[in-house]
Amino acid sequence: MPDAAIPSDVAYPADGFALFPDRSVVALRVNGELKDLATTVEAADVVEPVLVSSPDGLSILRHSAAHVLAQAVQRIDPQADLGIGPPITDGFYYDFGVADPFTPEDLKAIQKEMERIIREGQRFVRRVVTPEEARAELAGEPFKLELVDLAGGPGAGRAGEVAEGAGAEIGAGELTIYDNVNRDGETVWKDLCRGPHLPSTRLIGNGWALQRVAGAYWRGSEKNPQLQRIYGTAWPSKDELRAYQHRLEEAARRDHRKLGRELDLFSFPDEIGSGLSVWHPRGGLVRGEMEQHARRRHIADGYTYVYTPHISKEDLFLQSNHLVTYKEGMFPPIVMDEERDAEGHITKQGQDYYLKPMNCPMHILIYKERARSYRELPMRLTENGTVYRYELSGALHGLTRVRGFTQDDAHLFVTPEQLEGEVTKVLEFVISMLRDFGLEDFELELSLRDDEKDKWIGSDEFWEYSTEALRSVAVASGLKLTEAPGEAAFYGPKIDLKTTDAIGRVWQLSTVQVDPNLPERFELEYTDRDGEKKRPIMIHRALFGSIERFFAILLEHYAGAFPVWLSPVQVVAIPVAEEYADYLDGIVAQLRDAGVRAEVDHSDDRMQKKIRTHTTQKVPLMLIAGEQDRAAGAVSFRFRDGSQENGVPVADAVRRIRAAIDTHALVNAAEDFA
Repeated sequence: MPDAAIPSDVAYPADGFALFPDRSVVALRVNGELKDLATTVEAADVVEPVLVSSPDGLSILRHSAAHVLAQAVQRIDPQADLGIGPPITDGFYYDFGVADPFTPEDLKAIQKEMERIIREGQRFVRRVVTPEEARAELAGEPFKLELVDLAGGPGAGRAGEVAEGAGAEIGAGELTIYDNVNRDGETVWKDLCRGPHLPSTRLIGNGWALQRVAGAYWRGSEKNPQLQRIYGTAWPSKDELRAYQHRLEEAARRDHRKLGRELDLFSFPDEIGSGLSVWHPRGGLVRGEMEQHARRRHIADGYTYVYTPHISKEDLFLQSNHLVTYKEGMFPPIVMDEERDAEGHITKQGQDYYLKPMNCPMHILIYKERARSYRELPMRLTENGTVYRYELSGALHGLTRVRGFTQDDAHLFVTPEQLEGEVTKVLEFVISMLRDFGLEDFELELSLRDDEKDKWIGSDEFWEYSTEALRSVAVASGLKLTEAPGEAAFYGPKIDLKTTDAIGRVWQLSTVQVDPNLPERFELEYTDRDGEKKRPIMIHRALFGSIERFFAILLEHYAGAFPVWLSPVQVVAIPVAEEYADYLDGIVAQLRDAGVRAEVDHSDDRMQKKIRTHTTQKVPLMLIAGEQDRAAGAVSFRFRDGSQENGVPVADAVRRIRAAIDTHALVNAAEDFA
């Protein structure tokens, strides 16, 4: 951390270079707004330094690297048209209109040109322009002209419609161009951009790299030209770049799609369709353990399991408003119930049915089936309900983004007085359950409404007490809490729980959403103590989010080496020679009687080949027996990392295996099995 104190002898007006001479400061926040370091401020301004290592600093670094990428491309190919180039999570990209797709050799040449531009130490200089001036200066850039028209012409004010990432170009209330100025004071390149940027290209340093090329439609529409998108990453130092690249390599090794094939867990047959998975026997075993454990825990915590169909008439989703707000995410309707006479004439019109995208409307109908009393509340309904969402094919990704998936969906109906207590129980239950699966690192995000009141429904009183209830629960949890104004659903606040996996990636898992909207739309009621009819509040709660996605997260978290209780095969017995197979058959029979998933490898492979095979399959416990073990009534253990423990009495071995399962132990080495 640099010394962020402003020197006492600074004379105002002053720029950021005078205020913060430390090179780790790359920009300013002036009265709450991000500004270039060259910005001049007055003594009355509230000025904060922006470190390159901060989230804002990293975005500025990456955005500046994107500009250097674009300059390098146009140095090599002056005919390349510029699209947009925003910072993104862990990196940046820039879109180009070019005659031919980029090749790996092109990327090498572009990278070398970027290195030259960085060494040149060009300054990024901000300049405010009128729409007319911008059009004149960017006359040869058709995509930039379109942005100018949307931001400063007939389409002014529609910057948000341009494309994801276009906020890096326009939308700050004025149009600006950044000039790249060399050491002789000459402008050698320019780009439409809202900034801010680093003071100099030299500050990009050597902690960056280009990564890959992909196709991308201009403004995200397949009706528009397809551009070439170059992705890159940038970090404050070479060491941080290498650490990031190592995380990428580790993520690739842990990719659940790759592990799913190698471990024979699940697949996506073309014959069934994109985004629709089938679970193989071994994957089904793991999923079954997950579901059964969750079922036991839910029942013990006062939830009741319900079951609902996969399809419903149109009217249900009209009343719930899904067919208004979520229609693009739903599969097309299926026309049913049509009747025809013998001549084929329609005598009864058919009705539209839809595959359900969510379970909540059906749970509401269960609540509404009869009159309810306050004595029945809170009512906790839960279901492993399969839902269907029409995801675009380009968005599908293994089990984490699919078209058919199972939500461990719960809906709780509570009185206003019960809200805080019930949310507390829900959050405690969620965290306890996730810890059962070996996850420990959690943080919370509280999504709130903002001051744009026309975006929200419901009374101020409801928003105040429901927000305070969720905030109180979140604070009491002791977990790191981030508040996100403007991110609430239009009808109520919510808490999202996030977890960090074994390689530092953050995943959003569980959501607790307060909802007075659907009870109102469906006119839900309960009779209160005073005999009056009251409206319940609904809490939506998904613990895993989706079972498929949670399975994928666990698979990558453990790199396929599950804790013993979740392993498809928990124990494999390997005889030193065939004559010891019968001895191990007897031990495996004892293990099966104790509820252990165990088997003997009777294949003709040699012992060492068997060990390699089952190590590759990530079996946590291998039992090996030869003459010495048989004579002593014992077995030897071999573990995933190759360590061993020899001469363990059979009864002790069975007890310890059962204990490892019951305690949800992760056993990779002999020391884990002590």
